[in-house]
Amino acid sequence: MGPDWLPLSACSVWNIFRVVVHRIYIKIIRASEVESEGEFVVSYTIKSGLANMDLHRVTELLSKAFWCPNIQYDEVIKSADNSAFLVGAFNEKNEQIAYARAISDKVRFAYILDVFVDEEYRKHGIGQGMIKYMLESEEMKDVYQWILITRDAHEVYKKVGFSVISRPLDWMEIRKERPKDRYE
Repeated sequence: MGPDWLPLSACSVWNIFRVVVHRIYIKIIRASEVESEGEFVVSYTIKSGLANMDLHRVTELLSKAFWCPNIQYDEVIKSADNSAFLVGAFNEKNEQIAYARAISDKVRFAYILDVFVDEEYRKHGIGQGMIKYMLESEEMKDVYQWILITRDAHEVYKKVGFSVISRPLDWMEIRKERPKDRYE
C-alpha cells in the first residue's frame, strides 16, 4: 500500500516501488554546529526519500517562501512525487525544519529547488548541509551539471561550489504566472 497521503488508486507500480526502496535504503546523517561562545548548539539530522518527509510540515514551510506563497498540500505532494531526490533536515524532536528537492535524470542534469529552512534554524549551515548531502549522494553521483535559481542567497551557494552560470545567453525559459487560484 502507498503512503497514507496518497490514495492507492493514484499510485503507479513505479511509485510504490520507489517508496519501498526509499524506506529500505534510508540515508541519514547527523550534524551539529556549535555557534560562538554563549550561543546555542543546533543539532539536526538529514534524511532523504519521500517516505521520510513530513509533507504537511513542508507545505507549512514552503507556504512562507516568496516563490510559492500559500502553496497547497496537493501541490507539495505532486512536486515531491515527481522529483528525483528529496532531502529534509530534522531537529532533535524529529520535527522537519528544512527541505530541498532536485529534479533530475540522475545522469547529466539536476535542478535544485524549494530549498527552505525554518526561520528559527537559519544561519546554522543547515541549507548548505542539505545541498552538500545532495551533491555527494550515491543516488546522484553521476550528475555533472547542477543548477539552481536564487534571488538573494548567492553567497550561501558559493560556499558549496556554485557559481554564476557560465553561459547565461544560452539559457531560455517560458515563464508563466502561477495560477491565482493556488494562492488567493
